[in-house]
Amino acid sequence: MTSDGEHDRAVDAPVLRFSDVSLRYGRQAETLREVSFDLEPGSFHFLTGPSGAGKSSLLKLVYRAQLPSRGRVTLFGQDLAALPRRELARVRRRIGVVFQDFRLLEHLNAFDNAALPLRIAGRRPKDYKTDVADLLAWVGLGSKLHAMPVTLSGGEKQRLAIARAVITKPDLLLADEPTGNVDADMAQRILRLFTELNRRGATVLIATHDQDLVARAAMPQLRLRDGQLDGVAVLAPGA
Repeated sequence: MTSDGEHDRAVDAPVLRFSDVSLRYGRQAETLREVSFDLEPGSFHFLTGPSGAGKSSLLKLVYRAQLPSRGRVTLFGQDLAALPRRELARVRRRIGVVFQDFRLLEHLNAFDNAALPLRIAGRRPKDYKTDVADLLAWVGLGSKLHAMPVTLSGGEKQRLAIARAVITKPDLLLADEPTGNVDADMAQRILRLFTELNRRGATVLIATHDQDLVARAAMPQLRLRDGQLDGVAVLAPGA
């Protein structure tokens, strides 16, 4: 149990802090090298950079699919490497993740895939049925509630993965190429959804190659190049 002082420090801390973080897979060259940045509560950032720059690897460190080789990743004021399993599970419930490879459960239909985080949190189906159906309709899957993932297109799977990630209104939303399989109109709808969640207090970090999306949003970019943070930039709308 944390003391009141420890709780206050956690509340005042950045949502996410990377402190001289490096990541190496096996004997390979380092994928990330001495990366440092903070994400303040309620901020919205894009994570940009060429293919192979380390964007997906950085996101894996945030939800602790990987541990850093060097340095420290602090999430909600807590050192991720030091968290016991039970506390890690609690912290992860505050995060929504849109995976590049969707990670849908093939034996569950679209509705149950989207509702899964609520079920895990102990919510009763009667309490969330309308919310899930409304969100699926908003992302263009209103007629696909009972469809199995195998019957969905790549773009539909992408939208379902996004619905699942945001259904709990997470404190931190991570998205890895969330518009990679959708058309331009749907990409803008997805951006509006992320922006609305951010307006309501969520911290948002989106890894993307989509420079049109970045330019329209005009939010700060964390730019990775060859595994290192190349700086922070903001594009003016329409630039």
